[in-house]
Parts: sequence; structure tokens; C-alpha cells
Amino acid sequence: MSLEGWLLILFAALAWFWWDSLQKREIALAAARQACERAGVQFLDASVALRKLRLRRDAEQRARFYREYVFEYSTEGDDRQPGWVWLLGARVVNVTMVEQNGVPMRS
Repeated sequence: MSLEGWLLILFAALAWFWWDSLQKREIALAAARQACERAGVQFLDASVALRKLRLRRDAEQRARFYREYVFEYSTEGDDRQPGWVWLLGARVVNVTMVEQNGVPMRS
């Protein structure tokens, strides 16, 4: 195969990964927003940030991207508390928020 063919394949793979990452970010954003609503806290900045990206196997032993997103929320309006969303593929594995006393709240 020619160099142009390999470059085209590489570009297509990178475009697919970028598009897939945008979709997974939207899933994490919705999970964080929903967890904040259930907990009765304010979801800050309306955003999540990718913290880690790894390959892991799902229940069917297929390799999937395992993503950890971090977000912030406020319990009283003048504080910032950390929260995390974990995805395996397109499935939300866990959402965790830490209360002011340091005790994790799982969603």
C-alpha cells in the first residue's frame, strides 16, 4: 500500500476516535448532571474533563476504552467539590461525588 493510503487510514482512524470521544463526553456530561440533580447540588461549569484513558475488557471480554472524567459541583454555592464519572465503552460504570466531610456519595 502506498504512503497516501496509509495516511488516509491513519486520518480516518483519528477522525473516528475524535468523534467517538465527543459522544462519550456527552454521555459523561449527562451522567454528571443527573447525579448532581439527584443529590440536590449545583453542577458547576456544565462540563466534564477527561482525566484518564485506558483499554479494559468488558463483561464479554471485548477491549473497550475505559475513560475517567472529572467534574465539579457545589453544595452551598461558595464551594467546589470533586466528582468523577467512569465509562467503559458507552456504559456508565460509576459516578462518585465527595461530600464536604470527605465521605463519598455513589450514584
